[in-house]
Amino acid sequence: MQRIFHGHFWTIAPWLRHQLRAPALTPSSPFSVHVEESPAGPVRLLGRIRHREGARAILVVIHGLGGTSESYYMIEAARRAEGAGLACLRLNLRGAGGDGDDLYHAGLFSDLHAAIASPELGRYERVLVLGYSLGGHIALRYAASGSLDARVRAVAAICPPLDLERSVTAIDQPGRWVYRRHVLSGLKEMYAAVASRRAVPLPVGEALAIRTIREWDRRIMTRRFGFQSPEAYYASESAAPRLRDLSVPSLLVATEADPMVPLDTVRPALEAYPPSPLLDIRWLRLGGHVGFPQTLSLGFGAAPGLESQVIHWLLRR
Repeated sequence: MQRIFHGHFWTIAPWLRHQLRAPALTPSSPFSVHVEESPAGPVRLLGRIRHREGARAILVVIHGLGGTSESYYMIEAARRAEGAGLACLRLNLRGAGGDGDDLYHAGLFSDLHAAIASPELGRYERVLVLGYSLGGHIALRYAASGSLDARVRAVAAICPPLDLERSVTAIDQPGRWVYRRHVLSGLKEMYAAVASRRAVPLPVGEALAIRTIREWDRRIMTRRFGFQSPEAYYASESAAPRLRDLSVPSLLVATEADPMVPLDTVRPALEAYPPSPLLDIRWLRLGGHVGFPQTLSLGFGAAPGLESQVIHWLLRR
């Protein structure tokens, strides 16, 4: 019971603290690049970038489902990158942030690839990738894709789902309604903004009435991306079967108390699909979904704070 409470607390408290008293933002500038592969035409990707004079490496950070470059954990990652002397790009996946042109899905790593290959990142010799939740899933898919930019040296994923079928089933359970509602709120805001710019698979009013992630995937994701069903989408895009194909050192951080991507969705996936030796798996007994007390240690001997420890690991690859 204590572990369950701890997981909920550290999932909600950091988000609530950010809502009540947002920290000072690390100085940054607008970032933009176009992706040409969309059937609807070129898609504009946006974000915030912080260049550092003399920096040779950049940290590219990816948000979770329904999140944006302004999500509290993205801002924390940028702050920690600043402390480590790194440049940092907080990337909005297509559609996120309210001013994008299209929708993204759980396996769509082409946005990440396009951002890394953009001229604005051409000045950096090393690229390090950090993804949170679904962003971590996308980072792992990219690391196993066989199409990495040669400058990508390492990838880290914090609290990622690995088996999309299991993860969606878990978050759609009645007891997780508060988390599901939060995620869907971000998705619906994104959808309404995209609908103001181009045709979308479902009228906005119907999309706003959706109550589960599986229904969202059935009525929107399958139509937009041509999957036969949500189940076909999950089977096609889940990261777990591809973890044996990782081509760069990768870090997976998960907590046994995560109430959004539960233990019983991650461990079975790792057991069913033994990953590459390049994957360093670090389990934490406590902590929440992408939220952690500063005292938790990953065993790297780095400075306090989970993001600092993860960045320390990335820099050593």
